[in-house]
Amino acid sequence: MRLSLLILVLLISPLLHATVYKWIDKDGKVHFSDEPVNNAEVVEFKKNTENQVKLPQPYRQADLSQPSEVKVSYDMRITSPSEEETIRSNEGEISIAVQLEPELASSHLLVLFMDGKQYGDAQQRGLFRVTNIDRGEHSFIIKALTQDGKLLASTPPRTVFLHRTIQNRAR
Repeated sequence: MRLSLLILVLLISPLLHATVYKWIDKDGKVHFSDEPVNNAEVVEFKKNTENQVKLPQPYRQADLSQPSEVKVSYDMRITSPSEEETIRSNEGEISIAVQLEPELASSHLLVLFMDGKQYGDAQQRGLFRVTNIDRGEHSFIIKALTQDGKLLASTPPRTVFLHRTIQNRAR
Protein backbone atom coordinates (compact mmCIF):
# COMPACT_ATOMS: atom_id res chain seq x y z
CA MET A 1 0.00 0.00 0.00
CA ARG A 2 2.74 2.47 0.98
CA LEU A 3 4.84 1.57 -2.03
CA SER A 4 1.95 2.17 -4.44
CA LEU A 5 1.18 5.52 -2.76
CA LEU A 6 4.83 6.55 -3.06
CA ILE A 7 4.92 5.63 -6.76
CA LEU A 8 1.70 7.56 -7.36
CA VAL A 9 3.09 10.67 -5.67
CA LEU A 10 6.31 10.44 -7.67
CA LEU A 11 4.39 10.16 -10.94
CA ILE A 12 2.02 13.05 -10.20
CA SER A 13 4.56 15.53 -8.78
CA PRO A 14 6.04 16.63 -12.16
CA LEU A 15 2.51 17.44 -13.33
CA LEU A 16 1.93 19.73 -10.36
CA HIS A 17 4.73 22.10 -11.33
CA ALA A 18 2.84 25.21 -12.47
CA THR A 19 3.95 27.79 -14.99
CA VAL A 20 3.87 31.38 -13.73
CA TYR A 21 2.52 34.15 -15.95
CA LYS A 22 3.06 37.89 -15.60
CA TRP A 23 0.96 40.68 -17.05
CA ILE A 24 0.31 44.38 -16.57
CA ASP A 25 -3.28 45.64 -16.35
CA LYS A 26 -4.66 48.90 -17.74
CA ASP A 27 -3.80 50.75 -14.47
CA GLY A 28 -0.16 49.73 -14.73
CA LYS A 29 -0.27 47.15 -11.91
CA VAL A 30 1.81 44.02 -12.34
CA HIS A 31 -0.01 40.71 -11.76
CA PHE A 32 1.21 37.12 -11.47
CA SER A 33 -0.90 34.02 -11.99
CA ASP A 34 -0.72 30.33 -12.81
CA GLU A 35 -3.34 30.82 -15.54
CA PRO A 36 -2.53 32.57 -18.86
CA VAL A 37 -4.23 35.89 -19.64
CA ASN A 38 -4.15 38.01 -22.81
CA ASN A 39 -0.71 39.63 -23.24
CA ALA A 40 0.73 37.52 -20.40
CA GLU A 41 4.32 36.34 -20.59
CA VAL A 42 5.87 33.29 -18.99
CA VAL A 43 8.16 34.09 -16.05
CA GLU A 44 11.51 32.32 -16.17
CA PHE A 45 13.02 31.74 -12.75
CA LYS A 46 16.73 31.95 -12.27
CA LYS A 47 18.53 29.39 -10.17
CA ASN A 48 19.14 31.89 -7.33
CA THR A 49 15.41 32.73 -7.01
CA GLU A 50 14.35 29.15 -6.36
CA ASN A 51 13.73 28.00 -2.83
CA GLN A 52 16.75 26.48 -1.19
CA VAL A 53 15.80 23.85 1.34
CA LYS A 54 18.29 23.48 4.15
CA LEU A 55 17.83 20.46 6.32
CA PRO A 56 18.38 20.84 10.05
CA GLN A 57 21.18 18.96 11.74
CA PRO A 58 20.17 15.44 12.72
CA TYR A 59 18.69 15.21 16.17
CA ARG A 60 21.18 13.83 18.64
CA GLN A 61 19.76 12.15 21.68
CA ALA A 62 20.95 13.75 24.90
CA ASP A 63 23.58 11.97 26.92
CA LEU A 64 21.67 10.85 29.99
CA SER A 65 24.86 10.38 32.00
CA GLN A 66 25.28 14.18 32.22
CA PRO A 67 22.64 16.27 33.96
CA SER A 68 20.74 18.51 31.55
CA GLU A 69 20.44 22.22 32.24
CA VAL A 70 17.18 23.15 33.90
CA LYS A 71 15.19 25.85 32.13
CA VAL A 72 14.72 28.81 34.47
CA SER A 73 12.36 31.73 33.97
CA TYR A 74 13.76 34.82 35.67
CA ASP A 75 11.85 37.88 36.81
CA MET A 76 14.33 40.78 36.67
CA ARG A 77 14.18 44.47 37.47
CA ILE A 78 16.68 47.21 38.22
CA THR A 79 16.14 48.37 41.80
CA SER A 80 18.72 51.15 41.92
CA PRO A 81 18.97 53.83 40.60
CA SER A 82 15.32 54.70 40.07
CA GLU A 83 13.88 55.61 36.67
CA GLU A 84 15.08 59.05 35.42
CA GLU A 85 17.07 59.61 38.60
CA THR A 86 19.69 62.34 38.51
CA ILE A 87 23.02 61.23 39.94
CA ARG A 88 25.70 63.71 40.86
CA SER A 89 29.17 62.22 40.68
CA ASN A 90 32.27 64.14 39.66
CA GLU A 91 34.06 60.81 39.21
CA GLY A 92 31.38 59.60 36.77
CA GLU A 93 30.39 56.58 38.88
CA ILE A 94 27.01 54.88 39.01
CA SER A 95 26.09 51.73 40.95
CA ILE A 96 23.34 49.60 39.46
CA ALA A 97 21.52 46.89 41.42
CA VAL A 98 19.23 44.24 39.98
CA GLN A 99 16.59 42.15 41.74
CA LEU A 100 16.35 38.64 40.35
CA GLU A 101 13.83 35.92 41.17
CA PRO A 102 14.55 33.04 41.49
CA GLU A 103 18.21 33.20 42.48
CA LEU A 104 20.68 33.11 39.58
CA ALA A 105 21.74 29.56 38.62
CA SER A 106 25.46 28.85 38.83
CA SER A 107 25.66 28.27 35.06
CA HIS A 108 24.01 31.62 34.20
CA LEU A 109 25.55 35.08 33.98
CA LEU A 110 24.43 38.70 34.19
CA VAL A 111 25.59 41.27 31.63
CA LEU A 112 25.18 45.04 31.83
CA PHE A 113 24.40 47.06 28.70
CA MET A 114 24.88 50.83 28.79
CA ASP A 115 23.44 52.83 25.89
CA GLY A 116 23.02 49.63 23.85
CA LYS A 117 26.60 48.38 24.28
CA GLN A 118 27.93 45.79 26.68
CA TYR A 119 29.75 47.35 29.62
CA GLY A 120 32.30 45.19 31.38
CA ASP A 121 32.41 41.42 31.72
CA ALA A 122 29.61 39.03 32.52
CA GLN A 123 29.26 38.27 36.21
CA GLN A 124 27.16 36.38 38.73
CA ARG A 125 26.55 39.24 41.18
CA GLY A 126 23.54 41.51 40.82
CA LEU A 127 25.49 44.68 41.55
CA PHE A 128 27.30 46.59 38.81
CA ARG A 129 29.54 49.64 39.12
CA VAL A 130 30.21 51.79 36.10
CA THR A 131 33.03 54.29 36.31
CA ASN A 132 34.35 57.26 34.42
CA ILE A 133 31.29 57.74 32.23
CA ASP A 134 30.40 61.00 30.57
CA ARG A 135 27.73 63.27 31.93
CA GLY A 136 24.31 63.19 30.36
CA GLU A 137 21.51 60.69 29.79
CA HIS A 138 22.32 56.97 29.89
CA SER A 139 20.15 53.89 29.42
CA PHE A 140 20.91 50.63 31.25
CA ILE A 141 19.67 47.08 30.65
CA ILE A 142 20.80 43.94 32.47
CA LYS A 143 20.45 40.59 30.71
CA ALA A 144 20.62 37.06 32.12
CA LEU A 145 22.47 34.76 29.71
CA THR A 146 23.54 31.13 29.52
CA GLN A 147 27.24 30.28 29.26
CA ASP A 148 26.90 30.07 25.46
CA GLY A 149 25.21 33.51 25.23
CA LYS A 150 21.52 32.60 24.91
CA LEU A 151 19.20 35.22 26.39
CA LEU A 152 17.14 34.01 29.35
CA ALA A 153 15.67 37.29 30.63
CA SER A 154 16.17 41.04 30.48
CA THR A 155 15.25 44.05 32.58
CA PRO A 156 13.26 46.91 31.10
CA PRO A 157 15.53 49.81 30.14
CA ARG A 158 16.36 52.22 32.96
CA THR A 159 17.18 55.84 32.08
CA VAL A 160 19.53 57.74 34.40
CA PHE A 161 20.96 61.26 34.21
CA LEU A 162 24.54 61.85 35.33
CA HIS A 163 25.67 65.32 36.43
CA ARG A 164 29.44 65.59 36.45
CA THR A 165 31.41 68.77 36.71
CA ILE A 166 34.34 69.13 34.39
CA GLN A 167 37.37 70.88 35.79
CA ASN A 168 40.17 72.20 33.69
CA ARG A 169 43.28 71.81 35.76
CA ALA A 170 46.72 72.97 34.75
CA ARG A 171 49.18 70.16 35.39
